Amino acid sequence: MDGTKRADISTGLRVAVVLKKDQRAGNLTEGRVKDILTKSPCHTHGIKVRLESGAVGRVKKIFL
Repeated sequence: MDGTKRADISTGLRVAVVLKKDQRAGNLTEGRVKDILTKSPCHTHGIKVRLESGAVGRVKKIFL
């Protein structure tokens, strides 16, 4: 799963996101989902979430 479908993401799920400041470099930040911020069912660049750490980014990888 690549994080482009909202249905694949739930609170508490461990994910890797790309933060706005890291978009060019592609650095990923890992954490657990606190809030899902994207309202649409899918997004081509990844669903935007807030991690428990407070970081906001788009999901690039989902850990099962």
